[in-house]
Amino acid sequence: MLTKKSKYGIKALIFLGKNYGAQPVQIMRIATEEQIPKKFLEQILLELRNAGLLYSVKGAKGGYSLNKDPKDIRLTQVIRLLDGPIALLPCVSLNFYQKCDECKSEEVCGIRDTFVEVRDAMLQILNDTSIADIIEKESSSILKL
Repeated sequence: MLTKKSKYGIKALIFLGKNYGAQPVQIMRIATEEQIPKKFLEQILLELRNAGLLYSVKGAKGGYSLNKDPKDIRLTQVIRLLDGPIALLPCVSLNFYQKCDECKSEEVCGIRDTFVEVRDAMLQILNDTSIADIIEKESSSILKL
């Protein structure tokens, strides 16, 4: 399941992506418009900034902006940064592998085999989806209303 941390991080990146190339956006504006607790958002934005996805400007006209084009920010990158593993089981994780304590043999584990397929399908979708893609989907949904 996607944690609130990742969900809020993605929502903040979408908000900043819609303002890409404009003035930095203050945290309070993002928190208010996206209904994200301000203190939690501060922590998330700091992590995203430290990872190079955002830059910040201090002062009265300060705030956050994307440090990359929204089309270059992939959901896999954001989720791994904020939550760690994407895989539903530690034994199928590509970047955070851990052997399951109760597993007798990974080579013949049907559960593992199934969740490798789930991981691969999920990674394909998340790798193929950028912040710009989500912004475009939202825009086209609004036009349909």
